[in-house]
Amino acid sequence: MFVTISTTGTPGNPATDLGYLLHKHPDKAQAFSTSYGTAHVFYPEADAERCTAALLLETDTLALVRRGRGKGRGGAPDAALAQYVNDRPYAASSLLAVALSNVFSSALRGVCAARPERAAAPLPLRIEVPALPARGGAELVRRLFAPLGWTVTADPVPLDTAFPEWGDSRYVRLVLESERLTLAEALRHLYVLLPVLDDAKHYWVSADEVDKLLRAGEGWLAGHPEQHLITSRYLSRRWSLTRQARERLELVRLAEADDSEVEDIDNAVAEETEAEEKPTPLAERRRAAILTALHASGAARVLDLGCGQGQLVQALLKDTRFTEIVGVDVSVRALTIAARRLRLDRMGERQAARVRLVQGSLAYTDNRLKGYDAAVLSEVIEHLDLPRLPALEYAVFGHARPRTVVVTTPNVEYNVRWESLPAGHVRHGDHRFEWTREEFRAWAATVAGRHGYDVEFVPVGPDDPEVGPPTQMAVFHRTGTEKEAKAA
Repeated sequence: MFVTISTTGTPGNPATDLGYLLHKHPDKAQAFSTSYGTAHVFYPEADAERCTAALLLETDTLALVRRGRGKGRGGAPDAALAQYVNDRPYAASSLLAVALSNVFSSALRGVCAARPERAAAPLPLRIEVPALPARGGAELVRRLFAPLGWTVTADPVPLDTAFPEWGDSRYVRLVLESERLTLAEALRHLYVLLPVLDDAKHYWVSADEVDKLLRAGEGWLAGHPEQHLITSRYLSRRWSLTRQARERLELVRLAEADDSEVEDIDNAVAEETEAEEKPTPLAERRRAAILTALHASGAARVLDLGCGQGQLVQALLKDTRFTEIVGVDVSVRALTIAARRLRLDRMGERQAARVRLVQGSLAYTDNRLKGYDAAVLSEVIEHLDLPRLPALEYAVFGHARPRTVVVTTPNVEYNVRWESLPAGHVRHGDHRFEWTREEFRAWAATVAGRHGYDVEFVPVGPDDPEVGPPTQMAVFHRTGTEKEAKAA
């Protein structure tokens, strides 16, 4: 998929200033990793009279097939071959919108320290998108862009030039021209309206999409005649999010009409209440799910295996039901940070008696870990090379044998919902693998059967109907003795 941005210059303002505004040098061809492939930026022409910047998004089609199990352009296919035969490598969509946002992030915000006066001033702009999917046809394209100050040329692309009787496809060749807009305004128009015209997104639309829409729509969306269609399509017709966006846009419109600030109108709710309504971070949800599982098991003496910097140990200490907490990690540096976080050197005698931090490797059996009610492996197993995983399994389930073991690990299927995660990448540079739900369940069932445990699975975080939760959790309950497990 491809888009070009062109401008013309004058003797005092050369066209090559476009390179400063985009923060991309006209003499260089550059490549950037994006959610689903590689974005290439280059300049087909660059002189004082005329300058054109091109963005070419080369999609990783295999990654789209592997990871695109949700709705939208990277999502569940309508037919068996749709994931292999589709327009995603060619037609402008939310994939290109995200690439624009990632590659031209400073330009989209209107930031340019080298040429601030040029960034704030309108430019003679010409934008071309050779293949734009337009559900609603060329007329809808004009209705969306023309009110924003663009002269719009939207030529329908025939299905097949050899068979004109077949009619036009849903694609148009788009040309936008204006001398009234800044580059930042132009990029924000594209960022919002490309996925609107395609009427699909390649990633899960969550609550933070409302904020993205309002940021990009600042100054133009509140008064746009097609505001309802734009908000509905951009938010994938999620009714609650669409209503929230429209309510906030109405406040903006009222504030502009009254020449006042939005905060002066929307002052019925205290700031503290708004802060409480922010989404809970996934790490906090994970700790809450672990605590719930430990409470249900009745555990009092708990091991945090691979405790890292001590966040979970800190949460366990706040709950008096846990009478003994041991944090174990192979990294001395991590244990030092954990001790500092817990303020062990200033802790009262009674509290200090409840907690210990010990250095040890989970790849080896350790008699110090025997006899505990529960053990937690939170975001640990994915940091081990797969050939070393059986050693951890035996050290925990075969040798230490706590009554309950709680294991959490990323669900790789959910990675498709993070637009900022490059295609084919894992969530953390040290992750040696990330499993699908099926792979994790198969591993857990094998471990449980081998060592005399039952296992149940709990989703952690928003449970997406297509790709599941961001974190998957298995809770193992011991059913037999060590002797029975060995006999099995």
